[in-house]
Amino acid sequence: QVQLQESGPGLVKPSQTLSLTCTVSGGSITTCCYAWSWIRQPPGKGLEWMGVIDYDGSTYYNPSLKSRTSISRDTSKNQFSLQLSSLTPEDTAVYYCAGVRDLGLLPPDEYDYWGQGTQVTVSS
Repeated sequence: QVQLQESGPGLVKPSQTLSLTCTVSGGSITTCCYAWSWIRQPPGKGLEWMGVIDYDGSTYYNPSLKSRTSISRDTSKNQFSLQLSSLTPEDTAVYYCAGVRDLGLLPPDEYDYWGQGTQVTVSS
């Protein structure tokens, strides 16, 4: 069974860069044809898809976040990571990593595997 676990800081300052890592167990991130995404939920709002890295390393981003977002992977550790730059308080949210065996750009509710989520607060 595929399991995901996010890790990273819970508090970051405005203008800094957020770095989060998702560790995947029970399956390889390079197995065809899985897609691995970062999704966030600001307080009182719905889920927002941020971007995806496919099993072959291809990446796609939400156009509204593309200029500030980078997703990468470490296949030796079976991990993928998120970097979000130029943080503002509006980036405060619960951040999730998620996976699905489908290469389409799917909405969050189509994902089968989820981490428990990690709270990130942007504040000075």
